[in-house]
Amino acid sequence: MQQRSWYPKDPGEALALADGIVIVHFAVVLFVVLSLVAILVGRWRSWHWIGNPWFRLGHTALIVFIASQAAAGRLCPLTIWERELRWQAGVPMDDTSFVARWAHDLLFIEASPLALAVSYGAFAGLTVLSWYFAPVRWRRRPKEGR
Repeated sequence: MQQRSWYPKDPGEALALADGIVIVHFAVVLFVVLSLVAILVGRWRSWHWIGNPWFRLGHTALIVFIASQAAAGRLCPLTIWERELRWQAGVPMDDTSFVARWAHDLLFIEASPLALAVSYGAFAGLTVLSWYFAPVRWRRRPKEGR
């Protein structure tokens, strides 16, 4: 692997950054999964915020990107960045802090690339279908009396 000029030279800093990336990666996964759950529950509970176009566009773009990366057989950029930083630090992938190890174990499951691609594609399909079942509010409704 080629050393990137902007990576920290100190192994401890590189390791801390790699741990931070795992935690951010876990937060992204939580956002993608819990957002779809919130959209579906929100439709049933009449939550208006689930119709926010910025929220829905961001959520859909993110899962479509993830599914397309998996379909192309490519790793997530966050995974690549984490691996490069761990290599830079000179430590194995499982040498992490407690919280990062916990997040890492939840993120990276043993599955074939095909199974992951199909799963991500199905989740992306559900997300796109959610636009039909829980439509986006494109404009604010005028207030009564105006």
